[in-house]
Amino acid sequence: MSTEPWRPPLEERAEDLLQDFVARADELLQTQERMNGLLAAVVALAEDLSLEAVLDRLVRSACGLVGAKYGALGVIAEDRSLSHFITVGIDGDGIRSIGNLPTGHGVLGLLIREPRPLRLHDLGQHPIASGFPRNHPPMKTFLGVPVRVRDEVFGNLYLTEKDGGQDFTPEDEDLAVALAAAAGVAIQNARLFEDSKRRQKWLEAGMELSSRLIMTPHPGNVENLDLVAETALRVSDSALAVIAVPAGDGVLRCRACLGVQGLQAGQEINASDVVFRVIETGESLVARDPRQVFEDGIAEKLGPVLVCALGHGNSENGVLMLARPHGSAAYSQAEVESSSLFGSRIGLALDLARVHALREQNLLFTDRERIARDLHDLVIQRLFASGLSIQSLRRYTLDPVAHDRIAAVTSELDDTIRKLRDTIYSLRTGEQEHEPLTGRILRVVQETSRSYAVAPKVAFAGPVDDSVRENIAGHLLSVLSEGLSNAARHSGAEEIRVTVSVTQSRVELVIEDNGCGFDEPAKVSGLANMRHRAELLDGTCTIQSPPGQGTRITWSVHRK
Repeated sequence: MSTEPWRPPLEERAEDLLQDFVARADELLQTQERMNGLLAAVVALAEDLSLEAVLDRLVRSACGLVGAKYGALGVIAEDRSLSHFITVGIDGDGIRSIGNLPTGHGVLGLLIREPRPLRLHDLGQHPIASGFPRNHPPMKTFLGVPVRVRDEVFGNLYLTEKDGGQDFTPEDEDLAVALAAAAGVAIQNARLFEDSKRRQKWLEAGMELSSRLIMTPHPGNVENLDLVAETALRVSDSALAVIAVPAGDGVLRCRACLGVQGLQAGQEINASDVVFRVIETGESLVARDPRQVFEDGIAEKLGPVLVCALGHGNSENGVLMLARPHGSAAYSQAEVESSSLFGSRIGLALDLARVHALREQNLLFTDRERIARDLHDLVIQRLFASGLSIQSLRRYTLDPVAHDRIAAVTSELDDTIRKLRDTIYSLRTGEQEHEPLTGRILRVVQETSRSYAVAPKVAFAGPVDDSVRENIAGHLLSVLSEGLSNAARHSGAEEIRVTVSVTQSRVELVIEDNGCGFDEPAKVSGLANMRHRAELLDGTCTIQSPPGQGTRITWSVHRK
């Protein structure tokens, strides 16, 4: 027989109803707590507009909301791999001990290919699980949901190891999906905010720099180009900034370079299809593979490259090439558009500065012409008349001493008139004058060697400024730049000597250093260019470089 006291049926039913009510109240309270937690998490996402902060807060909020020990967010790149992987629950030492971050294989890759919620009792037992790397903490229960920004899948939220070893529930999945939906809006706002900040940085930098460049007396000076490269390097968060101009024969000549070493002013670069398209269209382009723009020796250090034209349809200004370190994120569309506007503004500023300089030069030439005309029409005629008057005094005296004195004064006046005529000629022909070749040579030497401790010694022999044709001078300056760049970068020399000599029949350039020399250079493109330039002028280029005994480059061509 039962020992429990007898209770009326009505009392027993009331107790069952009360217990059911308490249970449902507990469920309501838990649901209320979860909804409050979801609301707090959504509000927290909007506290900071920095994208990195939003992503980190998303993972932390999701872990707290569903009771997960570990959480991660994988950002999907354009090639459908994981470009970023933000983790919570593993400290820095743990991340370093694991090694490389996931790239999107196994279950993580499944979520990339099929972006829909996924719950697993045992992550390691899934048919396509790829296993964990060494030192990775054990993970069993799993919940993954996609994070969408409008119609674009931005990435996936991964949550593992629910409290108490329990499986993630459908309610957990619903909460994670709701949080991911709210996060999509926050991520979009953060992206727009960061794009706005980037555009503002580019715009302010372009306005400030163009104002400085417009009034510069020498727009093509290396110092001004360095300033452009430095500004672009700073606002774009790049590791390398190069300004180069077309030099003919499908090559560019580096005019300014800042950041990662590997290029020097005056060095020649093979122009790629990307660069030519930018020059032709004036629109900025991004090369995800740096080998599309730079040679392998430089490209191996770099990541994405942004190429923008400095002006449109004006090859004199050239192009600006920016590159980020290897493994960095690509340039955004906002940065591409902003760089195009920046390049257009800077190119216009350089053009205006050039026009301003030409205007000032024209005013100078006009003033010189006026001075020359005044000297000829007034001063020389008066001196000539004074000389005639002095000579007429001979007939008023027979004193030999007076005659000698008159002759001396007349001779001095004639000499003064000759000097004035020379001055007038130089004033009137100043418009046709170009920078002397010796000055151009010294400028190339200065530009090429300014990044190195060795200052080359330069010597001239013969009529260097008066008898070298312009086409020969152009090739000579290119060979000089290439030879000095090689000597400064590779020879380890303590002394570099440059000699330019001109005779009646030949123009000769000699570059010598006391460096290490070489037997078989790893790259011969620069040496081949020197020889090719000599052959174009029916000349010769000989290179003597015994290992350990320095290098001597002799480039010689006919004057005629």
